[in-house]
Amino acid sequence: MIIKTLAVGPLQVNCYLVGCPRTAKALVIDPGDEGPRILAALAEAGLQAVLVVNTHGHFDHVGANACLVEASGAELALHAADLPLLRQAARQAASYGLQTPPSPEPDRLLHNGDLIEIGDLSFEVIHTPGHSPGGICLYGEGHLFCGDTLFAGSIGRTDLPGGDLDQLLGHIRNDLMILPEATQVHPGHGPDSTIGREKSLNPFINGDYL
Repeated sequence: MIIKTLAVGPLQVNCYLVGCPRTAKALVIDPGDEGPRILAALAEAGLQAVLVVNTHGHFDHVGANACLVEASGAELALHAADLPLLRQAARQAASYGLQTPPSPEPDRLLHNGDLIEIGDLSFEVIHTPGHSPGGICLYGEGHLFCGDTLFAGSIGRTDLPGGDLDQLLGHIRNDLMILPEATQVHPGHGPDSTIGREKSLNPFINGDYL
């Protein structure tokens, strides 16, 4: 599997290009900004974007949706519960003194347990609300792309509209911490980690933050 990471936009969102080596088809996760830069990285890697997935609908994760979809013809996918957030992305950005272009409507609304197949690669959608109502993770091939659900040594904020700390912690503990400890964790911001490292060191998971 090919994985390329670009930190994009003023909030430095991790945009992931996930490619199938045999078919050169690619999944783009969270193109939050800098669409031309993401397209250039795809071309440099020899990858064709066929699907864009937003792990949730906050403006910093969706700002380059239109650029990617229009330039590549890729489909757009988002969990159904975050569709209202996606449609309000410009308003969200304005509240931070920023701007973001409107996103096209998703071609596919995701649900827990859905499978996403890109060439020879397959990823399961894990619905992990708490940071936002429709927050998801993608798990497959020994990797977890977790948006703003889980960070290295921390978790997503839950003080935004639709956030719920107990709900988020419950999904992290019950749905993510059961994955193999060697699973590579790729968060929406900051450095990578592993499930084993987070089980041992993340204070929100082992209870040290209480």
